[in-house]
Parts: sequence; structure tokens; C-alpha cells
Amino acid sequence: MTDHATQTHRRYGVRLTEREVKIEAPWRVAIRRFRRHRMAVASLVLILIVAALAIGAPLIAQHDPSAIDLRARNEGPSLNHWFGTDSTGRDSFARTVYAGQVSLMVGVASVVISIGVGALLGALAGYCGGFTDSVIMRFTDVMMTFPPIIVILTVAAITGPGLWKTIALIGLLTWPIPCRLVRARFLLLRNLEFVHAARVIGAPDGRIMLRHAFPNVIDVLIVNATLGVAAAILLEAGLSFLGLGVQPPIPSWGNMLNVARNISTLENDFWQWAPAGIAIVFCVLAINFIGDGLREALDPRL
Repeated sequence: MTDHATQTHRRYGVRLTEREVKIEAPWRVAIRRFRRHRMAVASLVLILIVAALAIGAPLIAQHDPSAIDLRARNEGPSLNHWFGTDSTGRDSFARTVYAGQVSLMVGVASVVISIGVGALLGALAGYCGGFTDSVIMRFTDVMMTFPPIIVILTVAAITGPGLWKTIALIGLLTWPIPCRLVRARFLLLRNLEFVHAARVIGAPDGRIMLRHAFPNVIDVLIVNATLGVAAAILLEAGLSFLGLGVQPPIPSWGNMLNVARNISTLENDFWQWAPAGIAIVFCVLAINFIGDGLREALDPRL
């Protein structure tokens, strides 16, 4: 075979040997494409490091994140307190790594709720069509008219803030986008031959949706979930910054930024809010780069 033919086959996931042409598994092709996106690979390493620090916070942090030491109030970074202390003497490094647990949990848990609700409704709308599709899509359109941040602020102000309330609110207000994505894919899948063949042999609709159609939507959901985690972390940070998200003494990156509302702290005690702000910026950027890499890796058109 010519070099041009070899390059063409490799581009479409085919690895040539001397005696045969071997078609690679789709997941191998996706991994190879993802590895070509250097920023996505570097971002994945960064997120794994942040997750390891958050999970291993009890072993890494020298101090209890909620322990108050009034004799060490507003101290700058030192060997004893790597990121300094806040206005009540709590260790900022310990609070930053423990806050990673909370912020990442909010991002992942709220996306699980969002993807679960959106995928279920989108699959029903796309597969069933007709009246079911119309009802679900009109309900989705109504939900999309409400800005999530305004609704969350209103509900939090009425019912009170809290960790699990924040997770539930974010998850239940961000499902319309995955719902629309899944519906669009199911509208295409329900007319393909393998779905018709499953109907002909008598497979029930639930089995067709779960075992035959749904695996073809995983790529869309993975990319959407990745970007949704970044959006949820930002949303939680904004709510906690305003005092309507995760409440002290539970540390989160958002409520650590809340101290920056004080002009004196903002200007003079940067160690109290800068680590949380830097963590949010780098984590959100990294997750977005990972989402871009996954989009390129899983898109069959590429």
C-alpha cells in the first residue's frame, strides 16, 4: 500500500501491519485522539492531582479546617500555616483542600442528577415521539425560560441555604440541555435498522431503549457531563460567595471567597481568598479543556 493509503487508513482508526489491515476498537481510537490534545491531557493530570489532594485531605492537612485559634488570627503564610490563617485563626491550607471535596462533590453530584433526569426525559421524548414528545418538550421549554441562578437564589432565600439543597437545586435546574441532546440523538436512532430489527423480534421498548439505543448516546452525555461539572462548580461558588450556598463551618471554595467582600481583607489578607480563587479558575479551565478533548475524541465526524 502507498504512504497516502496508509495515512488515510490510520486517520479513520485503522492500523496497518505487513500482512493485514486491523481495525482498532472504538475506545482505542478515542484514547489516541484524546492524547493528541495536549491541553486536555495536562488538564486531566491537574484534575487528578486536585482530586487526590481533596480525597487525601485528612492525611495532607496539618490542621483541622474548622479549628479556631484566636491567637493566630490573620497570620500570613508560614511553615506552620502554609496558606496563612483567616480572621478566626483557621488554617487556610486545610480549608482549601477540604473545600475541594465539597466543591467537586457539588459539581459531580449535581451533574449526576441533571444527566439522570435529562437523559430519561430526552430518551422518552425522542423514542416515543408524538404526544409524549410534545408534552416533554413544552415542559423543557418552560424550564429553560427560568434563569437557574435567579431561581436558585430565590429558593435558597426562602428555604435557607445548605449543601444538599444546593446540589439538588443545581441538578434539577440544569437538565434541559442534556434532555434536548438525548432527544435529538434518539430521533435519529429510532429510525435505524438495528432498532427496527429489535422491534421485529419482539423486544420490549424499554429493552430497546436501554440495551440498543442508549449506548449510542453515551458520547454526548460524557461531554455534556464534563462541561456541566465546571458550570456547577462556578454556580456553587457564586451562591456560596453570596452566602446562599454551602454554609460555614463546612468549607467550600465559594464561601472562602466570601471574605473578599471585605475591602480590608481583599487588599491586605490575600492569602485568605486567593487560594480558593486560584483553585476555582484552574479547575474550571482544566475541566473545560478535558471537555474539548473528549468532544474531539468521541465525535465520529472527526
